[in-house]
Amino acid sequence: MLPYLNLGPIGLPTAPLVYLFGMWLALYAVDRAARRQGQEPEPLYALASAALLAGFVGARLTFVLVHWSSFDDNLLGIIWPLTSGYSAGGGVLIGAATAFFYGRWRRLSLWPTLDVLVPGLIVFLMAVSLADFLGGAGYGSLTSMPWGINQFGVRRHAVQLYEMGAGLAALGAWWTATSPRYRGANGRPFLLAVVVYSAGRLFVDAFKETTPLTTSGIHVVQVVALVLTLLGLVMLARPVEERAASQTGE
Repeated sequence: MLPYLNLGPIGLPTAPLVYLFGMWLALYAVDRAARRQGQEPEPLYALASAALLAGFVGARLTFVLVHWSSFDDNLLGIIWPLTSGYSAGGGVLIGAATAFFYGRWRRLSLWPTLDVLVPGLIVFLMAVSLADFLGGAGYGSLTSMPWGINQFGVRRHAVQLYEMGAGLAALGAWWTATSPRYRGANGRPFLLAVVVYSAGRLFVDAFKETTPLTTSGIHVVQVVALVLTLLGLVMLARPVEERAASQTGE
């Protein structure tokens, strides 16, 4: 693991650096996806940028509100340091809401927009997994398998790398679905990528030690992944005309 990058007397935490690089790479992926799909990159790049910025700010503010007692006597701590202290759930909700309303404002079509955005989303999720791997967060359960990694003095499943593998598989599915040979209806690349990534996370999360659990011991991420997988499969099975009607509200 590499939690800090030492540059002489300065030690920089690797996780924030990977997050920043992941944001840049995600925006680049959106730009390239728009061009591959024959769409205008500018509004989609702007939508992704707005969603990322709003998600970052929202994740920080949500964390501050939840833990206000730690900040009420140190207001400067709200804006510095920013190396830790974020609520992933709040960031996702605020980022998604920003993307939705920005898309409505720019009058972007739903399914073509999702087809372009999903590679950027997956790339960013892969960056989060890489940051966890380098920083030691999100570690896996104990294993005696030869492909395990030594972490905290014991051998564990490299679940962060498994998650990145699921992301690569989802990007491969998206790339295939957008190729001239297999290109189909709008929304199909997005749904395929979501199904592949969610199915991968459904399997991988079983080996994760730090996953959030319900009161009955059920993995929350697995529940979400299962719902997304089944919903994506149902949507893929629907006729193209029904998906188009759901977009227009007819």
